[in-house]
Amino acid sequence: MPRTRDLPNDVETLKRLLAEKDATLEAIRAQLHSKTVEIERLRLQLAQLRRLKFGRSSEKLDEQIAQLELRLEELEAAEATEPPRQPIPEVTREKPARRPLPPHLPRDPVVHPALPGESCTCPECGGAMRALGEDVAEVLEYVPSRFKVIRHVRPKLTCSRCEKIVQAPAPVRPIARGLAGPALLAHVLVSKYCDHLPLYRQSQIFAREGIDLDRSTLADWVGGAHALLDPLLKALEKYVMSARKLHADDTPVPVLSPGAGKTKLGRLWTYVRDDRPAGRADPAAVFFRYSPDRKAAHPSDHLKNFTGILQADGYSGFHGLYESEENPLIEAACWAHVRRKFFDLHAATQSPLAHEALLKIGALYAIESEIRERPAEERRVVRQARAGPLLEELHAWLITTVRKLSKKSELAKAIHYALARWEALVRYRDDGRIEIDNNAAERSLRAVALGRKNYLFAGADSGGERAAAIYSLIGSAKLNALDPEGYLRDVIARIAEHPISRIEELLPWNLKAFIARQAPLAA
Repeated sequence: MPRTRDLPNDVETLKRLLAEKDATLEAIRAQLHSKTVEIERLRLQLAQLRRLKFGRSSEKLDEQIAQLELRLEELEAAEATEPPRQPIPEVTREKPARRPLPPHLPRDPVVHPALPGESCTCPECGGAMRALGEDVAEVLEYVPSRFKVIRHVRPKLTCSRCEKIVQAPAPVRPIARGLAGPALLAHVLVSKYCDHLPLYRQSQIFAREGIDLDRSTLADWVGGAHALLDPLLKALEKYVMSARKLHADDTPVPVLSPGAGKTKLGRLWTYVRDDRPAGRADPAAVFFRYSPDRKAAHPSDHLKNFTGILQADGYSGFHGLYESEENPLIEAACWAHVRRKFFDLHAATQSPLAHEALLKIGALYAIESEIRERPAEERRVVRQARAGPLLEELHAWLITTVRKLSKKSELAKAIHYALARWEALVRYRDDGRIEIDNNAAERSLRAVALGRKNYLFAGADSGGERAAAIYSLIGSAKLNALDPEGYLRDVIARIAEHPISRIEELLPWNLKAFIARQAPLAA
């Protein structure tokens, strides 16, 4: 910095020097701001990648994380000071209490005598012993599953006069000429699509039990079961699409591309009908569809028979459904997606503004927890009275805050995401049927995410379609508190001889009543 005596006395020259200094300072400020924005962006990307790494690990992901960490290290080393961090409040979790073992399990008592043999005399003084009571402790044990062979014996009778032969008809098999019974087919399907065991692993497990079932045989069974269950799937789709409100989402599924020697990304779409949080007794159900890509034409085709409210994320492929002239759907957005952007940002940068946004959104969720499973009209009244003012305050806060931020900052992007969808985000306030978020659809995709991790990829588009079908039945059984394997076992045992005109009787919520009606007839 030049000393005062070295400065020129000419006013114009001094003005020029001052302008140059201001320009230099502005350039330095811009450079520092650019680095601050980049640090924020890198921290957010690292947080997101580390969360992905928790679910899956690969050399490519490790390399990407390492590169980002090196870049962030360089920027942070050049950063002189950091603002004080405001940690997000931690939620203390109580240690879960041990629950008693289910009473329906069989009990095998093992008595440990207090004295050896049949002695009943005191080991100290030789006196007679009398019963005082007992201590009981239960241990949960596992009995390995077992195979068995069902021999269908059909005696033949012949008439001694006319030689007519009488014999019971052969029982219908789930798969024509197949060896698998209903319980085994259900076990294979649930092991693959619910417990995430690929068929080759199931084949290895069966081999350890002395049963030689080749993977290709199991694949044939899965394909045969899919064809057998197709009428039930059509009935399930009809029920789901007859709802007045649906939750929708999609997730990628790697699929082998024939002849290319590599995988492509297919999509599994989920459509959930669940009005229980709004106090309705209609059974909940989920229906999956597969598509080879993510073009908007697919959800448009899936929802061609649906009319009403569609609650989904901000995927642009849904926009045409809301703007359709023939059958426009009502858009309801998801506050969980909005919250997640602020949460990721706060976890990465400890931003006080992101923390404030989380607190404001949390107040909205606190109201929802109080009115869950209340009638839709009651929920609307409460929301308008209590959530309405909070939403107006949040909207004003978002607009005021974003004006103070750089357009390139991650916080500004999170705010713009919410503001761009504001009308759809606040629609739940005035309609008690709508949920605050789309978590119903996201929950239905968890099984897909776990299966994707184990399968690595589907063998072909047809494999994706089979997966969508079985996920639909398993997911709907779970939503109705049914054991998926038990449900599929009962359905597979009955569906081949069940009248197609009454196929709805085999839907999860109807099956128990159908079996109860059949029991007196069988007796």
